Amino acid sequence: MTTQGIAQLFDFSGKGAIVTGGNAGIGQGIAFRLAEAGAGVTIAARNMDAANQTVDEIKARGGKAQAVQADTRVAADAAKVAEAAVAAFGSLDILVNNAGIFPVSPVLDTSEEVWDNVMDTNLKGTFFFCQAAAREMVKAGRGGKLINIASMQAYCPIPGNSAYGASKGGIISLSNGLAIELAPHKIQVNCIAVGGIATQGIATTFGIGTVERLRAGAAASQEGKSPLGAMGEPDDIAKVVLFLASSASDFMTGSVVLADNGKLLTR
Repeated sequence: MTTQGIAQLFDFSGKGAIVTGGNAGIGQGIAFRLAEAGAGVTIAARNMDAANQTVDEIKARGGKAQAVQADTRVAADAAKVAEAAVAAFGSLDILVNNAGIFPVSPVLDTSEEVWDNVMDTNLKGTFFFCQAAAREMVKAGRGGKLINIASMQAYCPIPGNSAYGASKGGIISLSNGLAIELAPHKIQVNCIAVGGIATQGIATTFGIGTVERLRAGAAASQEGKSPLGAMGEPDDIAKVVLFLASSASDFMTGSVVLADNGKLLTR
């Protein structure tokens, strides 16, 4: 049996990756790390200005990247992105389903439109991109890694986020089913259940304003009671993605990695 050295385990040279929602926040942090490891990164996003800025930054750091406009709710867009990744970088080996929305909406006020948009963006979009990526991986015959971003709210919901928590619980269940079906093709499917991460998206959604105010408020509140401290940063999740995308995780499929600073222990 051949044993890879540490440098080889995390060398993604010659591999193609897709990161949905890779234009900001956690997705951007993931895109930066995958590119740093040598992967050619395709960023799928609706906001092309932000996506192109991220691509420019990756290239300035010596990495390879492209941006493709896509709506995760549309199956044809998922297929378009997967094909573009193969065309640009020669293969598709890694998919990170990061794109998602988390509107604050109390149960009694949640409309059908809000519910459908959360489920379509978070859950249906994850399925479509997994399906499109898996089709390319099966065609190539080399296997691959599908990594889906879930949330600790799948286990411990918070008020006003019931639809979001349900969508993330669905992602975990979906990933389990995909792991079983795709195992014969050497495609591994794993999840990361993410805790509180300081991003502008979170700050805006909860009316906090800036990331700096978000961090400060979390440190002074319940978030600060997490065993390892307050909120995390996008790179904290990106480093977990690196592990799951690498051959260091070859003995894992259908797993959920809880990356929440130990917060779930205090709930």
